[in-house]
Amino acid sequence: MDVILLERVAKLGQMGEVVKVKDGYARNFLLPQGKALRANASNIARFETDKAQLEARNLETRKEAESLGAKLDGQVFIVIRSASDGGSLYGSVTPRDAADAATEAGFTVDRKQVVLTGPIKDLGIHTVSIVLHPEVTISISLNVARSTEEAELQASGKSIQELAAEEEAAADFEIQELFDDIGGAASEDDEA
Repeated sequence: MDVILLERVAKLGQMGEVVKVKDGYARNFLLPQGKALRANASNIARFETDKAQLEARNLETRKEAESLGAKLDGQVFIVIRSASDGGSLYGSVTPRDAADAATEAGFTVDRKQVVLTGPIKDLGIHTVSIVLHPEVTISISLNVARSTEEAELQASGKSIQELAAEEEAAADFEIQELFDDIGGAASEDDEA
């Protein structure tokens, strides 16, 4: 099916282009969302008359998105989740979780705007893309931790695995000192 794009659509085309798409994509996404019109003579004429208004509306929404993007770009949001000792989450962090974290911080982000490159299934700091407008994409960071204290440690640059290794090494050292003290006391008993 040939359609006229009413706005820029990623990986498809710019506003005003006539593109060929699969029927289902047009019927189920582009047409109901108001992103395109069927390419026929009457709709092409209608687009030409409304073109100035569509471009003005696109420019206005782009400016709004850029101003929000300037405030939101590079922000770090904390997401608290339960996880195993090895750092694997019991579940995963979804686009809805990222949108909720940004919304709680006072930004208006919809889950449909969040783009995850892959599932977030472990503790740590993860970069997530937010598409505020077809022409405006920014990045935020999600600090996934078991508690706010753990999130602060991760933010300072330490990973959960490093902290666990340090704690284990400290415990081994204390145990070794205890055995050294016991061994020293036993040798004193032998001498006496």
